[in-house]
Amino acid sequence: MIPVAFDYVRADSTESALSALAQHGDEAKLMAGGHSLLPMMKLRLAVPSVVVDIGRLSDLSYVRDGDDHLAIGALTRHRDVEMNSAIAEHAPLLQAATANVGDPQVRHRGTIGGSLAHADASADTPSALLALGGSLVVNGPNGERVIAGEDFFAGFLESVLEPTEMITEVRIPKHTGAGYSFQKFNRRAQDWAIVGVSAQRSDAGAKVALVSMHPTPVRATAVEEALNGGANATEAAELAAEGVSPSSDLNASVEYRQHLARVFTKRALVEAGF
Repeated sequence: MIPVAFDYVRADSTESALSALAQHGDEAKLMAGGHSLLPMMKLRLAVPSVVVDIGRLSDLSYVRDGDDHLAIGALTRHRDVEMNSAIAEHAPLLQAATANVGDPQVRHRGTIGGSLAHADASADTPSALLALGGSLVVNGPNGERVIAGEDFFAGFLESVLEPTEMITEVRIPKHTGAGYSFQKFNRRAQDWAIVGVSAQRSDAGAKVALVSMHPTPVRATAVEEALNGGANATEAAELAAEGVSPSSDLNASVEYRQHLARVFTKRALVEAGF
C-alpha cells in the first residue's frame, strides 16, 4: 500500500529533531533506519503528518566506556553493535541478539534506538536489554531522564516515550566474563522470532527475557525465581510460559509457543551455564 501523504523534515542536530517534535507533537514520527516505521506507514497502521529524519545525526552513533556500563548512541547501527569489540567483551549477549536481527541489509541500516523505540515484542534487542538490566536515556522539552528497560515497554507496540521525546542513548551494565545465551526460533533467517530467549548470568543472579511470548518484551520472572532459588536449568525452563500471554497467529498456536518457550529457555540456560 501507499502511505498517507506526509511532510518531511530532515534534522541536522538532536536539538532540531526535538524542536520538530515539540512543534508537531503526536502528529510527528522520528525515522532513523526506517525499517519499523515505513512498513507501518505502508499498512497505514501509522499515519504521521510529519516524518522527522534523524538518520544522519552522527553524534548519536557511538559506543563509549562508562566505567560500570557501556553507553551506546541511539543511532548506532545494528551492524556496528554486532562488530564492536567493547560490546563483545562486556555485553556479548547484546552482540549475539543483534547478530540475529533481520539480514545484513537490515543490520546495516537499522538502529538500536529505533528498534527499542518501536517496542515490538517480536524484536530481538528488547529481550537482550531486559536480560542485561539496561536502561535508556531519553531527551525531551523537560530535559533528560533515564528509564530502566523493564519500565520502558507499556503495551503492544507502545512505550512510555512521550510524543515530544526521543531516545538518545542506551546504557548496558558490563557483564564481563559472565555466562549468557541468545536463542531464537524462526522459519527463515530474516523472519521475526516465533519464540526467542535471552539469558544472562550475573553476580546479582539470573535474568531471562522472552521474545514473542507477551504483548510486550517481558522477563521470565518465574524462571528467574526458580534459578535464584536453586533450581537447575531443566526445572526452571518448565516455568518459561508462566505469567506471560503469548498470541496465536499463522506461525504458531499459543500451545506451540508455550512449548517452544520451555525448549529454548532450557537451551539458553544450559549454554549460559546454569
